[in-house]
Amino acid sequence: MAKALEGIKVLDLSRALAGPYCTMMLADMGAEVIKIEMPGRGDDSRSWGPPFVEGESAYFMSINRNKKSITLNMKSDKSTEIVHKLIKQSDVLVENFRPGAMERLGLGYEQVKAMNPRIIYCSISGFGQDGPYRMLPGFDQVLQGMGGLMSITGELGGPPIKVGVAIADISGGMFASNGILVALYNREKTGKGQMVDVSLLDSQVAWLTYRAGAYFASGEVPQPMGSGHPVIVPYQAFKAKDVFINIAVGNDQLWERFCKAVSLENVMNDPKFATNAKRVENREEIVKIISDLIVTKDGEEWLKILTDAGIPCGPIYTVDKVFADPQVLHREMVKELDHPKAGKVKVTGIPIKLSDTPGEVETAPPVLGQHTQEVLTELGYNDKDLEKLKQEKVI
Repeated sequence: MAKALEGIKVLDLSRALAGPYCTMMLADMGAEVIKIEMPGRGDDSRSWGPPFVEGESAYFMSINRNKKSITLNMKSDKSTEIVHKLIKQSDVLVENFRPGAMERLGLGYEQVKAMNPRIIYCSISGFGQDGPYRMLPGFDQVLQGMGGLMSITGELGGPPIKVGVAIADISGGMFASNGILVALYNREKTGKGQMVDVSLLDSQVAWLTYRAGAYFASGEVPQPMGSGHPVIVPYQAFKAKDVFINIAVGNDQLWERFCKAVSLENVMNDPKFATNAKRVENREEIVKIISDLIVTKDGEEWLKILTDAGIPCGPIYTVDKVFADPQVLHREMVKELDHPKAGKVKVTGIPIKLSDTPGEVETAPPVLGQHTQEVLTELGYNDKDLEKLKQEKVI
């Protein structure tokens, strides 16, 4: 069965996380992704660790499956011919250098567009291709702060807290993938490529959604609320006798059902708590009442009571428990691959399930330069050419 992006060729000049996550999403759906890496060193994330498995970075392997790796010294004059040949054959180019770097290599958008007017050229950067901050280095830690996310994460009065994964990078990669797909669809109608400009800052600002909406409406600066929700109560983590559990009473019908399930009928119709708006207004009081109750039983016991009553709830898993959960395993969110150096390796699965053209985790993350000979041979280089390029440290 053909995959949705089969026949699409992606030239991947990105490194670290945002760009590689973007191109992994495309590769999972069938695009041929050719990742260009510096000889001897490769993507920055190849050195990020521990842990390493037989010398291979677990970080790198988590975001580079289904791709081909070729080594190419981009500063070498002889690399220009190779890159130009690849550009002319490619549908998409993805890069995440600082603005201006690609132009200095002769590979800016206008230069690439002249070689291939149909190409979708995606630039991912910290702050975008224009504006007063365009030349500042953009790292996830910095962008989680500047995008507002750290100011609304954690406990009120506590220090700023970042999300436990590099969410600015990952969201930037996701928006970039979405932008590329939109541009490819537009190309089907117009025959023309275009530039996709994605910044990590823009991505974080876009994620503010309803917290931004509340600020626009009220002028009040949002504050962190721990595990709570700004406009729904009760909707947070509660401490049971042994563990924390999540309880999400998302509307007034669920509130009545919740109160009956946990024997809180005495507060169910209290005017202070009868509607969600009143519960938000009297948050501290009702949360204390519920907290004092939930702490009297083990988490597993409460989860059964609440689940049987149809109340949204769930455990708060550590990562090991996530990957042992029967639903996660049923949905194939853990995949095992044979890696040429590391042996059997596990990676996360594909979260997008298509009925007719599903994606697939097929090939292990490549070792550095694993596909150099294959790709250059397809471009017309013979063994003698390749040996000369090696001697000249082009590849």
